[in-house]
Amino acid sequence: MSDTTLKPHQKELWGHPVGLYILFFTEMWERFSYYGMRALLTLYLVQKTTDKNPGLGWLDQESIMLYGWYTMLVYVMSIPGGMIADKILGQKKAVLYGALTLVAGHGILAFDEMWAFYTGLILIILGVGLLKPNISTMVGGLYKQGDIRRDKGFSIFYIGINLGSFLATFIVGYVGEKIGWHYGFGLAGIAMLLGLAVYLYGQKYLINVGNKPTLEDKKNDVSIGKLLTDLLKSPVHLGIVGLIVIYAFYAGFTYSGVDNWGYTALYIFIGLVAGIMMMIYKNLDTQVMKDRYMVLLLSFIIVIVFWGAFEQAGGLMSIYTKNNTDRMLFGWEIPATWFQSLNAGFIILLATSVAGYWAKRKLKGKEGSSLFKMAIGVIIMGLGFVFMIFAASEFNSKGSSGMQWLVLAYLFHTVGELCASPVALSFITKLAPVKYASLMMGVYFAATGLGNKVAGVLGEKASEFGEYTIFAGITIFTVIFGLLVIALLKPLKRLTHGAEDNERIMHDDEAEGFELADN
Repeated sequence: MSDTTLKPHQKELWGHPVGLYILFFTEMWERFSYYGMRALLTLYLVQKTTDKNPGLGWLDQESIMLYGWYTMLVYVMSIPGGMIADKILGQKKAVLYGALTLVAGHGILAFDEMWAFYTGLILIILGVGLLKPNISTMVGGLYKQGDIRRDKGFSIFYIGINLGSFLATFIVGYVGEKIGWHYGFGLAGIAMLLGLAVYLYGQKYLINVGNKPTLEDKKNDVSIGKLLTDLLKSPVHLGIVGLIVIYAFYAGFTYSGVDNWGYTALYIFIGLVAGIMMMIYKNLDTQVMKDRYMVLLLSFIIVIVFWGAFEQAGGLMSIYTKNNTDRMLFGWEIPATWFQSLNAGFIILLATSVAGYWAKRKLKGKEGSSLFKMAIGVIIMGLGFVFMIFAASEFNSKGSSGMQWLVLAYLFHTVGELCASPVALSFITKLAPVKYASLMMGVYFAATGLGNKVAGVLGEKASEFGEYTIFAGITIFTVIFGLLVIALLKPLKRLTHGAEDNERIMHDDEAEGFELADN
């Protein structure tokens, strides 16, 4: 069949569905807006109110605390976002409404008022919660089961994420730091409008994915309400959740921090999610599905560990860059936000090479399972903090540290991320029960959010223990954790029951396209 006789959603470009590139550019502009705002957030919070470009004048610890809560909630809201898509809207409309909410949120942040600041943050949290899990689910839906191009498709999609991040940290970062924080926030909103325009234009290429659930889908699906009802009928599982809730209230009364009741709400939320996860396991039909589900839950733990270390970039490492790093180059001081672009820049340069390496390795029969890649990613990322240890040591002895340590740290973090993060996204679409696909993607992003909160907690501790101790502790823990996953790899792979063993090129013409994309 020639390309001219194909319907728009059947057409391919460079070996992948055209819909992938629509989602690529939609996500690129969404990430431009998000990472542009993220690059400015902690620096805006700590900037003194008396400076030429005044900020809010918060303490480092307070700023990192808000950063941790904000970035956690951005991803935790993916759970209700996934549920709304599964039950009501479908992924396609959920992405649309999420994009509209993000435009409103970033636009409100352009106003220099505290009400606008908090309102904008809330709208961004809600918008990302609708958009983020569902656009990723749509990427997975573009490929048939067993299509080896799926991992490569997610890696291409990942380039879009990081192209947006790369451009944002340069452009929005410079505008915010040098011209005005709220001009930077407003510029992020304009970028989100571009993403919305691309998405609306490309609807004809997405006809076959993300559609509103049919009556049959709803009939065969199990609602969250029913899962919670089943939980109330299960004394053992209800008891586990009850213990978590009791501890949550205990923490609220005894924790001395200003965000004590925030932790109470977090623990209650974790308890309810744990209960829902237990009920899903109980309701799965076969042992194969249950075994795969357990491996999927383990992958969420890997995700929490990974992002708990990696997300120091937007918090502790961002403030460290501004306060402790010698940023002078040929007599000009490099903006602190620009260093966050290193991660995105390295991803753009290395993403297809890393994905191609793993794909060729697997085709040759060598170990290339998703769990192995994720474990290697955690180890490599953790080793990146060795360079931050060197930086902290140099600062302690000389009063400032060289930029080269940040460059090397971000390089290792990026390689680790490329091994772990896009693979984790793809892994979920392989193992998740079909009727819980969006919910599981939401739980993945919630795990990412919990990792962000862990990162915030660790960053807060730097004021107590010092950066050197925090960076050293992260290095040791992540390497040991990654090695432990590798040690357990064989029994874990058995529990997947060959979910990745049958991946293959679907057709000869697709194989040609895959090789083209790889080059």
